[in-house]
Order: sequence, then structure tokens, then C-alpha cells
Amino acid sequence: MARAMEDSGWTVVDLVGRHDAQDRAADGVDLLLITTPDRAVADAASSVAPVEETVVAHLSGVLGLEALAPHSRRASLHPLVSLPGDSVGTGPVFDGAWFAVAGDPLAGRLVEDLGGWPVAVSPEDRAAYHAAAVIASNHLVALLGQAERVAESVGVPLEAFLQLAAGSVDNVRRLGAAGALTGPAARGDEDTIRAHLEALEPAERDSYSAVAELARRLAGRTSR
Repeated sequence: MARAMEDSGWTVVDLVGRHDAQDRAADGVDLLLITTPDRAVADAASSVAPVEETVVAHLSGVLGLEALAPHSRRASLHPLVSLPGDSVGTGPVFDGAWFAVAGDPLAGRLVEDLGGWPVAVSPEDRAAYHAAAVIASNHLVALLGQAERVAESVGVPLEAFLQLAAGSVDNVRRLGAAGALTGPAARGDEDTIRAHLEALEPAERDSYSAVAELARRLAGRTSR
């Protein structure tokens, strides 16, 4: 985030680590970003002495502005971007990204400077919004991990299925999720689903069954 801000014309004064003194972190800056894990945001915010002119913001998708007490100018901006540990220095990762924003307008200005798209999410909807983000990113990766395990058991590399997955995402973008759905659940081919379950290792069956039920629901079908 610091590198992206500098690249977009912002001046990053300092980075404060978890073991550094934090009480004066809001002094002399327009914006203080708290980039800790969700569970540490409130403690980090409360450890900083409030400065009336400084906006204090967090990057959490699930937390509201109340986590930033006692600061009077508060904001949040949550990037809908997957950032694995080796993504530092891989280019303008926030360019074209969506950000959930709330609070002080300075957050929206930063998003625009980063090349992103701000979208407002109300406090009561943040948990559901963040759940959608986790489903779209983390759960998708977990499903591809399952595909990798099953494919490996029959001697086929994951790479063979990644183009299929990418095409499915493109189809959802063009047609919507219901229009893009194919496969046995969409066709009502329950014999094929049962054959899959019999072929899978026991540890893989519950997750397959759960997602097959989601596919039936999307197709307007019910399990038998």
C-alpha cells in the first residue's frame, strides 16, 4: 500500500511497525492507515493520540468505523484484491480494483488516486460484503486446491484445469452466474454426481456435496 501510494503521488512519511512507539503516529499527517489484522485494529487505533486534523483509516473489510475510536475523523477502505505474500513489487496491484469505502471523503480520494473504484458499503452490510469477498477469493482458491488434489490422484496436473476455471469466471462476467452454470447439477444428472462421490476419497466428499447443492440451487433444482 505504501509503495502504491507513493507511485500515485502521495508522500509516505513513515512506516510504524508493531514494536515501534505508536502514540504520536497521527502527528503531522493527513492520513494514518492502520494495516493490521482485523483483531488488532481497535487496539492500534486506541494506542494513537488523536489529532483533530488527521484522518485515521483501516483496511478491514468487516470492521466498521467504531473500531477507530477515539479518533474524530475516521474512514475505511478495503481493496477487493488478492495479495499473496510474494506480491510486493509486482506492479500497480490496485489499479482498476474495487474498494469498499466508508467515512471521511479522503478515503475515496485515495482510492481514486490509486486508480481504483470506490463503492459505499453500509455498516450493517459489511460482514455480508466481506463474506462475499471471502467466497469469491479464498473459497475459490480452496476449491482449486481440491481440484489439484483430485487431479493429482489420477496423474493430471492442475494446469490442465486452470484454463477451464478461467473460462468459467469469464462466462460469469458475460452471462451472470446462473447463465454460466454447466455440468451435471445444471442438467439434473444425479447419476453422474453419485459416480463422482463414489470415485472421490472420503475426505473430499462433503465439500463436493456442499458445492453440488449450491449448483443445484443456482440451477433451480433440489437434491434428490
